[in-house]
Amino acid sequence: MSVHDDLTSVQRCLDDLNRSVSRLEQQLGSGGLDIRRVRTDCDHLRESVALLRAAASAPAAQKRPDLVTIPDTPYDDSLWIDTDDEGLGARDRRAP
Repeated sequence: MSVHDDLTSVQRCLDDLNRSVSRLEQQLGSGGLDIRRVRTDCDHLRESVALLRAAASAPAAQKRPDLVTIPDTPYDDSLWIDTDDEGLGARDRRAP
């Protein structure tokens, strides 16, 4: 199955879940904390699937970040003036 087919299947399942939660709300009332939590969770799932669908439909070129080439040449020593060596302290003092 493709991603689109999987997302469509998940959407159908969420639609079924939404209908079932609506029936439960009618039977139990919508004032209880438990049913409100279930409704909120169902809504969050619907939003998450919508975000997944939007991410899946975005062009692949936008998903991949630009690569940055790091040169093999050593860094300029002037970058390290006034710095401490980790675990060794300052350059002009003895290590502990």
